[in-house]
Amino acid sequence: MQYALLIYSEPTAEPLSDEATAAYMKAYQQFTEEVIAAGVMQGGEALEEVSTATTVRVRDDDVITSDGPFAETKEVLGGFYLLDCADLDEVLGWAAKIPTAKHGSVEVRPVWSVPEEYSTES
Repeated sequence: MQYALLIYSEPTAEPLSDEATAAYMKAYQQFTEEVIAAGVMQGGEALEEVSTATTVRVRDDDVITSDGPFAETKEVLGGFYLLDCADLDEVLGWAAKIPTAKHGSVEVRPVWSVPEEYSTES
């Protein structure tokens, strides 16, 4: 089953030192290499800062756009992994290894299998 691992952390006012940034990125590189080697990696990307986000809403056929994320939160979505795991226990083990889990959170969500009658694949 596919699971999306959504990575959230609090935005920091001060940037990390070069050394701290390098260590953090190395931890992510090691995690990514591990899920690839295990054969569960299906995709994933880091996202630009929340200040680059635009939210779209449609109300009464009017398209309304606003700068920023969709909701006021203390944590922001920073990226995601898409993993194919046997069950929830397996994916939770992977989620616990994501570096941001130590100071932020990782939301694990099963990917919904679209019923065949609604699928765009022929």
